[in-house]
Formats: sequence, C-alpha cells, structure tokens
Amino acid sequence: MLRLIGQRLLAMVPLLLIVSVLTFSFTALLPSDPVDLIIGDRGSEEQYQMIRERLGLNEPFVTRYVTWLGQAVQGDLGTSFFNSVRVTDAVMLRMPATLSLTFASVLISVVVGLGAGVAAALRPRSWIDRLATVGATIGQAVPNFWFGLILASVFAVSLRWFPATGYVRLAEDPAGWLRSITLPALALGLSTSAAIARQVRSAMVGVLQQDYIRAARAQGLPARRVIFRHALKNALVPVVTVLSFQITVLLGGALIVEQVFAINGIGSLAVAAVRQQDIPMIQGIVLVLVLVVMAVQLATDVLYGLINPKARPA
Repeated sequence: MLRLIGQRLLAMVPLLLIVSVLTFSFTALLPSDPVDLIIGDRGSEEQYQMIRERLGLNEPFVTRYVTWLGQAVQGDLGTSFFNSVRVTDAVMLRMPATLSLTFASVLISVVVGLGAGVAAALRPRSWIDRLATVGATIGQAVPNFWFGLILASVFAVSLRWFPATGYVRLAEDPAGWLRSITLPALALGLSTSAAIARQVRSAMVGVLQQDYIRAARAQGLPARRVIFRHALKNALVPVVTVLSFQITVLLGGALIVEQVFAINGIGSLAVAAVRQQDIPMIQGIVLVLVLVVMAVQLATDVLYGLINPKARPA
C-alpha cells in the first residue's frame, strides 16, 4: 500500500506542473488588461506604466511563470491585484466552508445512495425498486442549485427550520454549523446520491446472483451477514470509482450552491476574482482546487486497494 501511495504522489508532480502551465497561460490570454480595471478611465499613462511595473506585467511570460512557480512551491501563491491580500491567506480562509459543504454532501450521498441501492437490489421489480429508480432519475435530472432554491423556500422561508443564508464555523458553534450546512448539503448530496444508488443497485444485483452468495445462504449464514459482509463488500469495488468522480462533481457543484445560500466559500471568491480579472487569485484558486481533487483521487486509490487486493501493485 505504501508503494501505491508513493507511485500516486510521484504521478502528481508532472500533473501539477502541466496544470500550472495551462492555468498561467489561460490567465495571460484574458481579453482585457487588469490594470485598466485597477486605475479606471481617468488614470494617466504614467500611472498605467507604474502599476504594470509594480505587478510585474511588463516582464516576459516565461520570466513571470518561473517566478510565480518558484513562489508557489514555497506556499506563496502571490498577492491579489485589487486588495493586496495574499492569495494563500484568502483561499485558506474560504476553504473550510467549501470543504465542509463538500464532505457533508458526500456523507449524505453515500448514506442515501447505499441505502436506496441496497434496498432496491434486495427486492428487484418491487415497489421499492421502482421508487428508488424513479427517485434516482429525478435526482440526476434536477440541477442541484434549483433543488437548493426549493429547499430554502420550504424549510428556511416557510417553515423557518434552517437559516436561508450564511455559514457558521464548526469551531465557533457546532450546532449553528449543522443548521447552516444542512440545506446546501442536502441540495448537493441528494442529487449525487442518485448516481450512487444506481451503481449500488446494479452491482448488488449481479453479486447476489453469484455462486458464493448462494453457497453462503445454503450454509445457513444470517442474511445480514451475507448481504453486508459478502455481497456489499464486493459490490463496493465499482462504487468507489463512481464515488471518486462524484466527489469531484460535488466540489464543483459546491461553488454554485454557495451562491444560492450566500456562503463565503471558494465559490464567491472565484466569482469575484473572475469578474475583476484578478489573475493571481484565479491561478491560486485553480491550483488549490486541483490539489484537493488529486488528494481525493489518492484517497480513492487507497480505498480501492483496501477493498480489492488485486488492484495493489506487486
């Protein structure tokens, strides 16, 4: 397992380098000049040149990239063009809200998806199976931001059970954090659980028809042990692959749902950076999000190796 982790970590290095080159190149191709947004229409040519010199925009592309990469390796992602805030500090300040929303959504999607998928697989062609299938279809068809608006309208505006906007840090108030994260996490998690439920049902139906499951039942093993220890463990192998992809989808969806519930996470920071063409902030956000996705993929590979020993390197 340590060898697997080492191989994945080594593979991250060239991927991060490629991502950094692409990100830096795309931000350099933005149509307008960020200096024009900083000084406005009334800025003089002297001010324009002075700001370009201070921001390093007069340097050649390769020089700027090498300088930025050297600082990024040391944990310094640069400084915002518009408020002189360090990009690393701004991203780290907003990241806990986004990660809290993402992983709360993952928990909901796994619990609901596994439960619905196993229940449908144990009773194929029953009303439970049909209900799970219809629910999964609706869940995959409905956009998560629209689902979030419905949840906010019903449970926040009408019933007043949860706050409609805002985010409370877990360290400050655990109960307030739970109330603030419930609706956005449900908006993300329930839609993603549909894909997991479909995969679990399909995998479980196939596993339950295997000879070793029939032999286990013939030996008189308890049904719960046959289902959860033998059938579900083998059915989880393809589910882990789907889950790794869905976590990436959840992370992207969290950036949108944050706008619906006015959560000050990476999403609002990214939208503001794009509107202002704050190049260092855009580059830092993209690089950090790529690191998070790669960490998720690494954890998925480790989990996959634990479930399926055949996937471990020799």
